[in-house]
Amino acid sequence: MNKETIEILEKLEKTADDFWNVSHQTGNFINMLIKLMGAKNVLELGTSNGYSGLWIADALKETGGHLTTIEFWEKRQCLAREYFEYCGLSDIATFKIGQAYDVIRDEINEEFDLIFIDANKQEYIKFFEVTHPLLKKGGVILADNITSHAKKVEDFVQAISSHPEYQVQILDLPDGLLMAYKHKE
Repeated sequence: MNKETIEILEKLEKTADDFWNVSHQTGNFINMLIKLMGAKNVLELGTSNGYSGLWIADALKETGGHLTTIEFWEKRQCLAREYFEYCGLSDIATFKIGQAYDVIRDEINEEFDLIFIDANKQEYIKFFEVTHPLLKKGGVILADNITSHAKKVEDFVQAISSHPEYQVQILDLPDGLLMAYKHKE
């Protein structure tokens, strides 16, 4: 990780509550997982100020991959773009603005190795329905705030946990991170 990325991550950790960022531990875990998987194509739902995206893009720089990230609030994504530029990671990311469900349905038709869901908690079930066909077999869905927003994501957790194509584990990271592996068969 270059010094600019470390500097920005440390800066953003001080405003984590204002922008609903993932924890440092969760960002580090996602970064390591992408490297371990050798993931090349990642979709992020919920750019916010770019904190988790920087962890993702840093890993994708090592794997030679690309990040597509979607944010509803243009002001937040403008911040994220500035941080990506400063960190030398803007060439690794494509930024999209709008409702994640609509953007995915209308603009995205590629396959992903990893999908990270961290947007409107009550829409996780809709996000799963629209992203499931885009996840490669052997790919992973990660969803944040599974324990901190348990009631809001209950239908999503039930749906993905009972889906025959997925093996699911909720990880004991701050706010709870759901990890779902899509079987290869």
